[in-house]
Amino acid sequence: MTSFLFVVLQLLVTVLWLLILGRILLSWVNPTMSGPVARFLMETTEPLLAPIRRFMPTTGTLDFSPLVLLLVLGFLMQIVLFH
Repeated sequence: MTSFLFVVLQLLVTVLWLLILGRILLSWVNPTMSGPVARFLMETTEPLLAPIRRFMPTTGTLDFSPLVLLLVLGFLMQIVLFH
């Protein structure tokens, strides 16, 4: 049972990591984030990024909250892989 939970957790962390990466890449190509794919990525990742933004200092036009979340998710992925 615990093995199943670790696999599900690993899958969840991987999907979140890919969604954040997709949002970052799409923001370079489509800065206005218009369209259905961009809207989906914004709606799914914003609840995770907004709390991080509240604690980070403003850096002008650069948003480092996706980088922080990717690092946290990468750390969680390492923990799950080496349980």
